[in-house]
Formats: sequence, C-alpha cells, structure tokens
Amino acid sequence: MENKIGFNLLAWSAGVSPAVYPLMERLKTIGYDGVEVLIGSPNVNEYSDLGRQASQLSLDVNTVLVVGEQENPISADASIRAAALARIKWAIDRAHDMGATVMCGPFHSAHGVFAAHAPSKEEFKWAAEVLHQAGEYAKGAGVVLALEAVNRFETYLCNTMEKLSELIKLSDHSNVRAMYDTHHAHIEEKQIKQPIEHISPYLAHVHISENDRGTPGIGLVHWDEVFSALEQMNYRGWYTIEAFSRDDPDFANAINVWREFSDPWEIAEKGYAFINSHITR
Repeated sequence: MENKIGFNLLAWSAGVSPAVYPLMERLKTIGYDGVEVLIGSPNVNEYSDLGRQASQLSLDVNTVLVVGEQENPISADASIRAAALARIKWAIDRAHDMGATVMCGPFHSAHGVFAAHAPSKEEFKWAAEVLHQAGEYAKGAGVVLALEAVNRFETYLCNTMEKLSELIKLSDHSNVRAMYDTHHAHIEEKQIKQPIEHISPYLAHVHISENDRGTPGIGLVHWDEVFSALEQMNYRGWYTIEAFSRDDPDFANAINVWREFSDPWEIAEKGYAFINSHITR
C-alpha cells in the first residue's frame, strides 16, 4: 500500500447521515484520499449509504470506534465483556458496510472509565481474549483492528506504545494491530523514534494530530522527528488528520472540547499541504 492522506469528519460531526456528504465532496477537492468516520449512529442504513457516496467520490473510508462502561472489554463481569465483543462485531459489520478496511480507536477498554488501581494482568488478559475473537471476526470482513494508545486522562489500560504492543502480542491475531496518534504520544511518550520503532511490527494506521488538536504543524509536536521515524521504518499506510472543534456540541462536550482550536477548513487545507510536503520529500 502507498501512503494516503485522510481526514476525520469528527472535526465537524459525529454523524454519518447525508448531512456530512458536502464535507466529503470538499475534502475530495482539496486532495484527500479518504475520510474517517465514527461508528456511533444506530441507523444501520446510514453506513452503507455513506459508503456508496464515498465510492462515487472516489474516496476511501476508514472508521473509529470507542466503547462505553457497559461494553467494557476489561470488566470483571463476563456479561459486560460479552457485550463488548458483540458491540465490536456490530461495528465491524458497519465498517464492512462502508467498504472500510481499517477500524481504529481505543476499544481495548471503555473510554473515560477508570479503576482505583493500575492496569492488571487480568485486565490485559480479558482485553486480549475479546480482541482475539474480534480479530477473527474482522478477518472475515476484511477489516484490520488498529488499536490506539490514548492519554492517561482518557484510559488507563494502554497509554504508550510499549503497553499497546504488549496487548497486541497477547491478543495474538494478525488482524489486531496498532495505531500511532501524535497527540497522545506527545503527552505520554518520552521520545518519538523509539516508541515508533517499538510498535513498527504492528503499525497499521497513523493519526496526525497537533498537541492542541488544531492545525498540524503550528503546535508543539516534533513533526520532523515523527515523519522521519515513520519513513525509516518504511511505514506505508494512512496519515489521517484527527482534529476537533465545537461544531457538534454534544460530541464536543463528551470529549471535553471547550474552545475552537482552529477553523476546521483551515485544518483541512493547511493540514493536507503539511502532510503532503513531508511524505513526498
């Protein structure tokens, strides 16, 4: 696979209804190869409809998933872990409906749900069991599960590439792989090159996200080191911008976005040029 540039529609909306189609059209005119959407809407038909619209625009689709407290893969309650697997399988079906080949996100554990202890070996085992079964289901759908390590304020199971690689090894399935997100890495990692090298055997997806979730290239992330490390490991895959705004207030409130970081179209236009300048050097 050659490198491709994508944009996550969460900068405007958490939905997948026809309301987002004009966004997709404009992103295509900028030059993007694909879009990324959240699997959250309960309306099954919206996913296949969006997939057809993307196909007509010659855009690829990728997906992102989070799970909640009652679908937590690391719950001590076996029925909740079963619900987690069911939810992930449902999401894989929706990804397949859109023609997506990547489903990324921190769905190894419930987002924003914490315990009064550090992650335990048993929690890693429970997550791995769910993910192995999900990986087998994803294989049949042609979908790669690209797990995400996120910062300590959003999860406690996997915050670093070291912990994420530990979980992927334990999951033991070729369709259970990793994503590197520059925003979370900027918070949790002590350097750039070593964590990328560490996760490189499993790396399937990359999120380009500035430290403040605004326009890539005008914040604190050490971008030259990021792109250099990815090129040195011969990464070939998606560079997808994930940025946020308050355009969808319910979603913004849910993820603690209280101000505008940059205008979403400024992020899209300048971000595309920024990534393209790095990966075509």
